[in-house]
Amino acid sequence: MSDLSALLDAPEVIATEKMDGENTTIFAGGCHPRSPDARYLPSRDWMKAFAAGVSPMLASDERIVGEYLFARHSIEYFSLPSYFMGFAWILGEEVQAWSDTEARFSELGICSVPVLFRGRFSEPLITELVSQMDFSSQEGFVIRTTTSFSEAQMATKVGKYVRSEHVQSEVHWMKAEIVKNGLA
Repeated sequence: MSDLSALLDAPEVIATEKMDGENTTIFAGGCHPRSPDARYLPSRDWMKAFAAGVSPMLASDERIVGEYLFARHSIEYFSLPSYFMGFAWILGEEVQAWSDTEARFSELGICSVPVLFRGRFSEPLITELVSQMDFSSQEGFVIRTTTSFSEAQMATKVGKYVRSEHVQSEVHWMKAEIVKNGLA
């Protein structure tokens, strides 16, 4: 994010933990990882089953986006509330306000990624959040405005901070033996 002005001008922002998983979208017809044409992996079976319970409740223009955390990537999780943790609710091309997103997640039985901060953005906030991170068990954080915005505005309304050399495994998780993260 090269320009912080949209965050500085926002009446309120939210900072959430950047989880070390596979970006996944649930839609009315099912789900897909970051790329809709991704190949089959056995580690995605849990996500397909989870999405089968959620997708019938979604409108044709509605998407839930989150981190799929079944397989360990670089960070191992020991007590996740779910293998899927949401961070966005999108209607049409509009990312919905955070309060509305939390309400929709609740209706659908989806856990959100952990919230680290909610309030007014300032540049010192970034330093404060970095100082609170345990980079052996946390990948980073995402800051976004709490109001709704178009997907086209994501580059100015959403910023991500990840630890230096955030991928710390020698073999990409998709090519390694599947190691399940732990549930609470």
